[in-house]
Amino acid sequence: MVLSLIGIVSGLVVLYGLLMNNRSGGWTALFLVSTILTSVTGFPLPPFGFDPPRAVGIISLALLAAAVAALYVFRLVGGWRLIFCASAIAALYLNTFVGVVQAFQKLPFLKPLAPTQSEPPFLAAQAVLLLAYVFFGILAARRYRPPALG
Repeated sequence: MVLSLIGIVSGLVVLYGLLMNNRSGGWTALFLVSTILTSVTGFPLPPFGFDPPRAVGIISLALLAAAVAALYVFRLVGGWRLIFCASAIAALYLNTFVGVVQAFQKLPFLKPLAPTQSEPPFLAAQAVLLLAYVFFGILAARRYRPPALG
């Protein structure tokens, strides 16, 4: 839970930096590492087998692998800038998506609003979250231009 919160907070700082055309290496590394660890540490937890949380974890790890490759291997050159923006923001979205799921499962004031997580308050929260990430993701992809390597 703590790793997930670190990933979300640092990811929001990274997203803000992308929107302002300023990527902080330290915050980005913290986001990537904490979000990778969040996904990896979920696999050995019961119940065992393939289930929706593990599917989200696999998708998140694939997105994070693309973000890491785009940033550290391909140095955001050419199309890798867009791959980094899209994959990092999508991984951040998945982390916050799971956070909303857990909030509705565990917080006493939210649980009665959506006990089966198919009720309108839960669906509205997830829809707003998705729309916000799509909007800010497109904006970040348009605004962020890494400095030229020299």
